Amino acid sequence: MPVKKKRKSGVAAAAAEDGGLKKCKISSYCRSQPPARLISGEEHFSSKKCLAWFYEYAGPDEVVGPEGMEKFCEDIGVEPENIIMLVLAWKLEAESMGFFTKEEWLKGMTSLQCDCTEKLQNKFDFLRSQLNDISSFKNIYRYAFDFARDKDQRSLDIDTAKSMLALLLGRTWPLFSVFYQYLEQSKYRVMNKDQWYNVLEFSRTVHADLSNYDEDGAWPVLLDEFVEWHKVRQAS
Repeated sequence: MPVKKKRKSGVAAAAAEDGGLKKCKISSYCRSQPPARLISGEEHFSSKKCLAWFYEYAGPDEVVGPEGMEKFCEDIGVEPENIIMLVLAWKLEAESMGFFTKEEWLKGMTSLQCDCTEKLQNKFDFLRSQLNDISSFKNIYRYAFDFARDKDQRSLDIDTAKSMLALLLGRTWPLFSVFYQYLEQSKYRVMNKDQWYNVLEFSRTVHADLSNYDEDGAWPVLLDEFVEWHKVRQAS
């Protein structure tokens, strides 16, 4: 995958080549670390403490940027490309990948009632659980499109789209590896929002053997062409 701007390096998963076919590496677990300290119920959330925590990572522009984000990830024991970071960004309603503004931090961490590293670590199970809730996952998936795209573009470049799809669907959609290969050889260089939304719907409703695929359905051309391409491969 072409090197992205530094601000894009936070969440998107990399794709590794193996025997001519690219397979995506998806991080779903935290790196080994000492267990988080148990937080007493008497330790109530403190906005002042939360703000001081923010400034441990923020630069002079009062934004947690790439360098601060790297230190933040090290402190909480999570790789930057871990899907937990995407869920956290969603909770903070962060607008740009690799950046947290002061307003986003304070609003999101207040919602999570986290004002220190230990409290956030104790929320990891809750953050993971959002991926298992159908409604929350759909919201996270849709959020990821605007979060990952260049803000001067209306679509996702195809490399970023592939990496984000790997992060979100790579472990759960049986046809993901086939779809990834299709995107690798396709003519598409970007993925628009309608296509992005429909990929999730397709992954949830169409059987892995495509037996219930409706050729007369209102799927985007990208998915019609994927089905045709896959059937030709199977026939040969």
